[in-house]
Amino acid sequence: MSMASSTDTLTNQSERPFTFWRMLRLSSFQIGSAMGDILVTSIWNRVMITNFGIPATPVGLLIALRYLLSPLGLWAGYLSDTRPLWGFRRSSYIWLGRSMMVLSLPLLGLSLMRLDGATSDVPGWLLAFLSSLLYGLGTLISGSPFLALVRDSAPPQKQGLAISSVETILIIFFAIVGIGFSLWMQEYSQPIFWEMVVTTMLVGGFFWFFAIAGAEKRLKKGEGGATAVSPPHHPPAFLAVLRKIWQDPRTRLFFFFLTLATMAAWAQDAILEPFGAEVFDLPLSRTTRFNSYWQAATVVTLLAGSAVWRKRPPERQAAIAKWGLGVMALGLLVLGGTAFAHQVHLIEVALLIFGAGFGVYTFGGLSLMAVMASDKEAGAYLGLWSIAILVSKGLGTFLGGAARDLLLLGFDLPAGVSYAVIFALEALGLLGAIFILSRIDVVGFARDVGRVISRTEAQIALAD
Repeated sequence: MSMASSTDTLTNQSERPFTFWRMLRLSSFQIGSAMGDILVTSIWNRVMITNFGIPATPVGLLIALRYLLSPLGLWAGYLSDTRPLWGFRRSSYIWLGRSMMVLSLPLLGLSLMRLDGATSDVPGWLLAFLSSLLYGLGTLISGSPFLALVRDSAPPQKQGLAISSVETILIIFFAIVGIGFSLWMQEYSQPIFWEMVVTTMLVGGFFWFFAIAGAEKRLKKGEGGATAVSPPHHPPAFLAVLRKIWQDPRTRLFFFFLTLATMAAWAQDAILEPFGAEVFDLPLSRTTRFNSYWQAATVVTLLAGSAVWRKRPPERQAAIAKWGLGVMALGLLVLGGTAFAHQVHLIEVALLIFGAGFGVYTFGGLSLMAVMASDKEAGAYLGLWSIAILVSKGLGTFLGGAARDLLLLGFDLPAGVSYAVIFALEALGLLGAIFILSRIDVVGFARDVGRVISRTEAQIALAD
């Protein structure tokens, strides 16, 4: 396909109407994503650890497989840019990955059947490994192409809104599905778990198909990837594309920005409930609500952001992301002060501040992800950003727990002091992410990859 025809394809695609119904339909994809993730990373691991008495380390390693394999997401995004599969650029890769996830769920149920009462059963562990591997591979194969499809489906000025909207729906359904599943199975029951498995396969599988069916047109015979500027039989080599992306200093800075911001934001994930128990001796019934407080605030500010800033071009979202990071840092500093001064009544206030900032940052950051990607290699760019988020999220969670063990057990510091230091370090990391983002020329990158920006918009963005 010639460069001219490739450009025409991109232009026509971006000019297709992006209606509310279309965005809602794409967002329904996240219903299945939430159901699968809650079943795998919440219910299954809780049964393995709590009900079966299996150590958390091997269970955690199985869940972490997707993070260890995260570079595959970059490869899948590149393939969806350059090598159409079964007549589609994105949809076929998404359906392939989600089919693997559906097939992994019965193996999950079989693993519990084998390990119930026989925790050293080798076939049971093999089934658990195969299930985690299939689920992780499916998530990574389909994740980057799905984000690229969402981006492709919207005109340039709405691409950030489109991505932030589907991610907001995911957070909302995490809460809905989590509550629903917890009411469905209050105590472990093998028949009920199988009911959940079958329901997730049917309901989740349906929405994974329904959400993207018809979202992109089938390519004509002999037509290459819609964004390829080289002949269809000679797409740019993967390493060449990766080298081109990484050689841009703005891209490298954005990768480091996402890494530091995500790592600092999620370092509290594994230690938040122990913090309440060890510093304030709070009961389980109260500490289990900590995540709900900040995630609820995140959803509220995400929805508010979508309403207030929906017409703001994504190139102008850097200032919003910085404000979000700053509010998150404030929330963590309040939380650290709560630990240090032993002010239990301020915990919820600190969590709400942190969650509100997280929502603002998420809206701005997701919009920037859409901007910091060219139309030609959108899948590869978004795959790289996904790697930064997935790996740093896992690393941040691990470092938060390791810092807690080092300060509390290694240095024998008081619990309040130990947690105050950790929360302060997280806040420092978020402020460092603001500094990195301030050094990225988002407007210049957008211009270089072909996004149309008026002189007025550029001046406003730089002023922000």
